Amino acid sequence: MPTVVMFHSAYGLRPAVLEAAERLREAGHEVHTPDLYGGRTADTVEEGMAIKDEIGRDDLLRRAVAATAPLSERGLVYAGFSLGGAVAQNLALADTRARGLLLLHGTSDIPEDASVDDLPVQLHVADPDPFEPHDWLNAWYLRMRRAGADVEVHRYAGAGHLYTDPGLPDHDAEAAERTWRIALDFLAGTGEG
Repeated sequence: MPTVVMFHSAYGLRPAVLEAAERLREAGHEVHTPDLYGGRTADTVEEGMAIKDEIGRDDLLRRAVAATAPLSERGLVYAGFSLGGAVAQNLALADTRARGLLLLHGTSDIPEDASVDDLPVQLHVADPDPFEPHDWLNAWYLRMRRAGADVEVHRYAGAGHLYTDPGLPDHDAEAAERTWRIALDFLAGTGEG
């Protein structure tokens, strides 16, 4: 089974991230959950974005690289929630050993020179999602395919942005359960071959 590194959302390392990691561990995965905020969490998305802005994008990525570097020789699956998905995507596209990319509720810009060799990518996103509008997702999908990724997109009609987090108003239990079923199958496939 592949080793998974799972990055938290702008809210910080909340119980929902730790519970998700435990769910993956129960399925046989080794899972790491780096705390990019150094123990800080937020009660609102605005507070979370303020913490993110205070730390800065470059420093967040440096912290993420420092957390994953000792593990990268194993061939990691990078995963993340919303902002954490953007972090995971940046790391996966830069890691030639990456075995997969699991995005929950978030994507990121793709460098023009990005190139991967059939990297398995799975995105789970609300439909509609105010942070991931259809036009953006269509362009993101095409750029990921052009970079060489093998991309699946799963959309969940009527769900809130962070619908897998039971501690937030966005939570949608049915959509979350379906997401984890599909994601566990995806992760099992990244361990083959």
